[in-house]
Order: sequence, then structure tokens, then C-alpha cells
Amino acid sequence: MVTGFSSLAQKGSQTIRGTITDLTSGKPLAGASILLLPANAAAISGADGRFEIKEIAPGRVQVAVSITGYKSATIPEVLVTAGKEVTLDISLEESIAQLNEVVVKARSRKGLVQNEFAQASARSFNPEEVQRFAGGRNDPSKLVSNYAGVAAGNDSRNDIVVRGNSPTGVLWRMEGLPIPNPNHYSTLGTTGGPVTILNTNALKTSDFFTGAFPAEFGNATAAVFDISLRSGNSNHHERTVQLNAFSGLEAMLEGPLGKKRNGASYLFGYRYSFAQIAQSIGLNVGTDAVPKYQDWVYVIDLAKMGKNQFSFYGMGGNSKIDFIGKDIDTTDFYARQDQDSYSKNYTSISGMKHTLDLNKRSYIRNNLSFSYSKNEFDTYQYPTPVPPYGERWKVAEARDKTKALRFHSFYNVKQNAQLSWRIGFQAEFTDLETTLREREGKSAVDPFETRRDYTGKFTLLQSYLQTRYKPIEKLTIIAGLNGMLLTNNENKQLTPRVSANYQVGQYSNIYLAYGNHAQMQPLPVYLMQGTGDDGKIDQSNRELTFTRANHYVLGFEKRLKSNWRIKTELYYQYLYDVPIEKDLSGYSVLNEGADFTFSNKIGLRNNGTGTNTGIELTIERFLSKGWYVLATGSFFDSKYKGSDGVERNTTFNYGQVINLLGGKEWQVGKSGKNAITFDTKLTSMGGRYQTPIDLEASQNTGYEVLDVTKYNSVRLDGYFRLDTKFGYRINSKGKKLSQTIYLDLQNVTGQQNIFLQRYNAERGTIGNVYQLGFFPDIMYKLQF
Repeated sequence: MVTGFSSLAQKGSQTIRGTITDLTSGKPLAGASILLLPANAAAISGADGRFEIKEIAPGRVQVAVSITGYKSATIPEVLVTAGKEVTLDISLEESIAQLNEVVVKARSRKGLVQNEFAQASARSFNPEEVQRFAGGRNDPSKLVSNYAGVAAGNDSRNDIVVRGNSPTGVLWRMEGLPIPNPNHYSTLGTTGGPVTILNTNALKTSDFFTGAFPAEFGNATAAVFDISLRSGNSNHHERTVQLNAFSGLEAMLEGPLGKKRNGASYLFGYRYSFAQIAQSIGLNVGTDAVPKYQDWVYVIDLAKMGKNQFSFYGMGGNSKIDFIGKDIDTTDFYARQDQDSYSKNYTSISGMKHTLDLNKRSYIRNNLSFSYSKNEFDTYQYPTPVPPYGERWKVAEARDKTKALRFHSFYNVKQNAQLSWRIGFQAEFTDLETTLREREGKSAVDPFETRRDYTGKFTLLQSYLQTRYKPIEKLTIIAGLNGMLLTNNENKQLTPRVSANYQVGQYSNIYLAYGNHAQMQPLPVYLMQGTGDDGKIDQSNRELTFTRANHYVLGFEKRLKSNWRIKTELYYQYLYDVPIEKDLSGYSVLNEGADFTFSNKIGLRNNGTGTNTGIELTIERFLSKGWYVLATGSFFDSKYKGSDGVERNTTFNYGQVINLLGGKEWQVGKSGKNAITFDTKLTSMGGRYQTPIDLEASQNTGYEVLDVTKYNSVRLDGYFRLDTKFGYRINSKGKKLSQTIYLDLQNVTGQQNIFLQRYNAERGTIGNVYQLGFFPDIMYKLQF
């Protein structure tokens, strides 16, 4: 590692360190020039690609990196605080035409994905953005809802709707492997929840894909979150204490392992819920019940041993909430006044990552993880009307226990500056125990109906090959093939992917992409059972095949100077082999995922179809000179056909989503080390579709019954919300200590956004349930 110089040593200053690597081979680049502006500081990377620049004053700096034979890159507005060192991992792309001198005009890496095999419908996000944007709740899912093509019109959960697809089509990966639902109060088969388990302070820059993803991503039809955890500081011990109304009270420790300072490090973080305290002082968190949750994360990196590098990681959390009917009001998101419900959840993930350097142009990476999830949910019914509260009886009982061993190995080769390729294999071995018994609307003496009863194992195998080829400097072609096998029903799929990106001028590019994708059905759909027409137990859903989807994307991006960009994408998605009913109806699995539960449908067939068509526009000014702007517009149409052949709107056909975000920082104090920040966000979204409630049938049965002759014929009112965020960042003059305070005023206009229409069994009427009203979210962070 080569240490750099700075213009002036200062008290309360900080260190910027990092590693410069080749984009496709992952190998360290020695001799790269790193320049910091306006700090007038520089360094040269050492043989291991590492660099270090000390005595940098707190504030914002621009990092420019260049080396002969590679395209230069800049990272604008890197935040430097007194309380924590800055670590940057920067990858450079080798130029085909071996230049004799360094390229002077550098291209910003801001927003560009980390995955070298992706070039359409993708962007990166970093932890600082998660905490910076207004209305974010310290949650990555809320952050990506600001991007074009993404909608999140549900204040009670962080499910995301991507290009009109169901949230169940989203794949979550962490450190190269799929993970179970990373949310507190999650349920089997869903991908969202009220509160995330992911700790923003433990994340590093990660990728998010909205369509036509690279071949290494299988078992997804809507979107991919590819999450990476950061390493702890390998040179100095650091501590973070944070309090946030949604994510909780947090402590994080990190530092070097041992005294040798040889790259080994640790990171441990723990959070405990604060929502119950916020609730106790009168803040609306969506329910009158008291949410309790805690979570943890760790990363342990060992020193490199010859050609081998090992790291260990994990995260998990548990949550509990009791919905007591007499304490609930009619506007509650999650519960009813005539019922008591109890929910318990536990999730843990532990993994190991191993990298073996074979030579200067190739390496093998192995990932192994084990996850364990356990969910329990019970509901008790009171005789209506309430009050008074008589003797209750159980009407629902769910038990889910999932163990999964996952393995992913790939061989990566950079043949030369023009050609690189990767071949990989992934296996998921799952052991599942699940039961669901219900008797909604029935008396205490009526028998339960078993909706789910499965104990067994299943295996999902994947293999893939993907290549990246540049015939000329301005043209990049990426092609791949993904194969999947579900061993239980011998379902096999082979799905091709291809994309081409052509650079027009120095700062513009146009691209085309196609991807054929396949995904298993959500487990509750596979395992749903019931009594068939012949009076026997029908478990035929277990024979369902993958849902398939063709994604087509045409895009154009132009970067204006170094801070602005304009991007637009046109897309068309055709979904097929979608489960629908064998009898004529308007049901389709494409509408599942809007809630915690799934429809009780059996005897499904893979005969349904769906289409998603849209155009997206992004105008973005990256944070520079203290201010930024992000404007995104998504205009789309999402349709499907059930077994009756009628084309209908999907539940998630919002039609349009518009986001306007902006923010400004003012440097304050005698030395300009402190900052006042202001951020704002405006979201406008069309209403979602809902199947109407059959009032007469609901009154007769005592519970909500939908009019399934009119699937998705009711459109709810649109969604509008304005958030504003005020912050103050304080850097100590003489100590390695910084403080950050945010007050995030969410839905400042108090807009009444409708959440859903619900049958009220106590009153025998249909009423509206509304989203969160005005909510003041707070955050305090101390780093030292």
C-alpha cells in the first residue's frame, strides 16, 4: 500500500483509504493515481492495489482515479466525517486501445452497477443515499422506490412493485447467494415486511436490477437486489451508535483482527426496536399493537493466505407482536377489533466466502451459507359485536420452519481487454415444515380446514455461463445462458440472455437487452391444498412448473458534464406459464403478493399470461457543490388473463409513478467542517386495483368475501405524499468523532392515502383503511 500526501495536516481530520482493481478480473492495480479535489491530496496505489491518504478535512471531496491503459473514473462528493475513516473500492475498465498516456477526462462511476455483466435496467445504490433521501426509513427497499420503474404505495410494508410485477417476483441475494425474506414479521412466500433486518451501516455499494438481468441471476421474474456487506476497518477500531424510530437503537463495533494490520478485520452490529417507544409518545406506526424486534449482523475477514482469501458473514433477527382486539381501532393496518392475533418470527443467515486467485487473469469464488427461518401465527375470534368481549376460539394457526443450505461457485476469466467470461453453479437444498389450518367465519365446534401441510425436502439447481465481449472500444456485447432444475417435480428450464451497449460520443450510450427468465411459484402457492371435486385431498399445485417471462429493453443514457445524466428506457415484458384456475375465472398468481397471505386456490394450471409495457425517464444531478436532484417518471400498463380469457388490470397496475427529490448542504462553522442539510421528496402514484367486496355474502358468512365475478374491477384513489428532512452534521475539531441528526417529516401534508377497502364484521359495513398520516421520523448517529 502506498501512502499519499495532503496539503495540510489538520486536527479532527480523517483518512481515506481503499483498493483499486480491474473491473473484470478483480485483480489489484498497482500504480494507479488517486487525486482528491478540492483537498489537493493524492496517492499512488501499491502492488496490492491499496492506497491511503491522511489528514483530509471533513466535508465533501471528489476522488479521481487514473492509470495508463484504463478508462479513468471519478467518484463525486465522497462524504468525509471526523468520526469514521472512508473506505473506497474502485474498479477500472481496461481500454482495448492500449493508451500511451492517462485519460484526462474521467467518467463518473456514480450510479453504475458493480456487476460487469450488467448494462441495462440496473443501477447501484450506496448506504449514504439510503440515509440521505427523505422518507427512506433507513431501508434499502424504500430507497429503490425512488428509481424509475419502481413503486411502493404501501406504507405498512416495504414490498416493491417493479414495472407492474408482483413483489413475489423479486430475488434477494447477499454476498452472491439467495437469502430468505430479510424483514421482520415476514411470512412464507413474501419478499417484504414492515421493518427491514438489513442494517444500512453494514452495507456497501450494491446493485439493483429491474429487468433483463444477467445470466447468473435465476429464479426471478421481476427484480433483483444484489446486496454486499462491507468489511470492518482493518487499521483502526471504530464505533457507531445510532437511534432511529423505525430501525431502532443500534451499536456497531469494527476494527482490525490482531496487531499485524494485515487486512484482517471484524464488524459486529446489533439493533433493538424503538418503535414501541415512539408509539408510547403518541406517534402512529400503523398499528396500536406494540412491535418488538431486534437484529444483528457480522462480517469477519481473515488475512490473505497465499492465494486464498476467506471471509465469514451473517445476519438475523427476531420479532414479536400481539394484536389484542380490545386495543385495536378500525384504522389498523394489520388487525381487527373482534380478533386477537399473535405473531413470532425468527431468521438467521450464516455464510462463508472463499476466493482463490489462480493467476493474473482468473479466480474461483465459492460461497456457502445456511439459513434458518421460523414463523408462528395464531388468530382467535370473539363473538360479534364487540364489545363486550366473550369467550374466544382459535380460527387460524400457521407454523413454518425452513432450513436451507446454499452453495454458489464460479470460475471467472479475463481473457484479454476484449473478452471475459464466467461459468458458475448454484445449489439450494431446502428442508421445510409448514402447516396452515383455518376456520375463518366458523364456530368453535366446526373443524379446521388444512390449507397447508408439508414436511419434506426439495432442491433447486442452477448453472450458468456468461460472456462479455468488446469487438471495438465503443461496443460491448454480453450474452449468457441460465439453466434451472427443481428436483421435486423434475421441472427444467433453459433461459438465454443477451445485451448490447454502444457508446455514442464520449458521454452517451444506447443499449438493447433481452432476457428470458423463470421462477418457482411462491411456496404457499405450491403447497396449498384442499378438498377437490371428488372429495379427495387435492395437492396438485405441487406439480406447477416455473412461471416464465420475456424481457425486452431499449435504453438511452446521456451524461452531461460530470454531474448530470438523462436516462430513458422502453420495455415490454411477456409473462407466460402463469398459474390460473382450471375452471373459468379471473384469478391469476400475478396478483398475489399484495399482502401477508395468499389465496386459497387449488388445482391450478400453468396456462395464464400477462404483459407489462412502459416507458421510464430519469433526470439526475448527482450531489455536487452541495446539492442534488433526482426526478423519475414511470408510465406503464400491466395486464393479465385468467382462465376465462378476459384481459384485466393486475393489482399492481398503478399506471404512473412520479418522484421528485432534491437536497442541499450548507457548510457551517468557522472551519466549515459542519453542515446543515435539507432534503425533500414528492411522490405521486396512480391507484391500485382491487376486487370488490361482496357485502351481502360477507354479512351472511361473518367474514370478508370478495366478488370474484369482478376481479380487479375497482380502482382505488391515487397516492400522494410529500416528505421533508432536516439534518445537522457535526465534526469534532480535535477528536475522531462525528454526530449526525435527522428529523424526517413524512407525509407533511397529512394526505389521506387509501390503503384498501375492508369489510368490518363488527359493523357489517365496508370501510376504507388509510395509509400512515403525518409521521416525524428521527435519527441520531454518533461515530468515533
